[in-house]
Amino acid sequence: MSLYWRIFLLNAGVLAVAVALLLGPVTVSTPVLFGEALVLLGGLAAMLVINAVLLRVGLAPLARLNRAMATADLLNPGTRPAVTGGGEVAALTRTFNAMLDRLEAERATSAGRVLTALEGERKRIAQELHDEIGQTLTAVLLQIKHAADRAPEPVRTDLHQAQETTRASLDEIRRIARRLRPGVLEELGLHSSLRSLAAEFTTPRLGVTAHITPGLPHLDPAAELVLYRVAQEGLTNAARHSGATRVEVHLRPLPRGGVGLLVRDNGRGLDPAPEGAGIRGMRERALLIGAELYVGASPQGGTQVRLDIHDTTGAQR
Repeated sequence: MSLYWRIFLLNAGVLAVAVALLLGPVTVSTPVLFGEALVLLGGLAAMLVINAVLLRVGLAPLARLNRAMATADLLNPGTRPAVTGGGEVAALTRTFNAMLDRLEAERATSAGRVLTALEGERKRIAQELHDEIGQTLTAVLLQIKHAADRAPEPVRTDLHQAQETTRASLDEIRRIARRLRPGVLEELGLHSSLRSLAAEFTTPRLGVTAHITPGLPHLDPAAELVLYRVAQEGLTNAARHSGATRVEVHLRPLPRGGVGLLVRDNGRGLDPAPEGAGIRGMRERALLIGAELYVGASPQGGTQVRLDIHDTTGAQR
């Protein structure tokens, strides 16, 4: 039955009851007596309550659909309002679910294009940093060394300081280039790249350890890149914002098949502020390969980032 006829019949039933009472033995004097007024007001209140209850029951599916629309999030796909009954509300729910399916597919496609373009731009910038600025600083470093070898002692000390500053800048540029383009991922694979990433983030104030379970299933290159970027973002957040002294990176098989990544720190936990661009980027990457991402409090305290890939062949390309 359609929503229109449901509401119509509900109101018609209430009005029919009112007419039946008027045609019954109940009479109203003129002027209205106090007892009769109480009876009329009581009947009116009863009819209004009954009408309100019946309307609430009849419109309950529409209220559920409204809550589902208000809480829909394309970065957390898969949740759909249940289609119950028939009529316009059921048809509207089916249309809304189909729209969510279409929007999630389109978002995944567009996110794939954006992330592919982003990785290409990262690769180009890293190459330019290595080939242009890196080589220029290397040449400057050699020139300073050549000048320091021929300079008198007071000037030589200053040149040696400039040489060390240039060498530190060259090392920093190389680190930036490695973060932009994980060459070790292409050359040595995911296991070595995660260990290298852990060593890169290790400092005197922050200890990072990588625990990789042997015998993991083969991963698609797109899945390996997502795992590396999520681990990189998780370590970056832990180093910059958590105040942690220890971070663990685990790569292990899932009980029901697939591969799971866990980045866990002992910091102060997540801020109540809305998610930033880093976490949204991780969610976009997880959606790209059909993986599940959880960012929240760790049972041992601090924050954990968990990425579960059940389809190791890569859901999206």
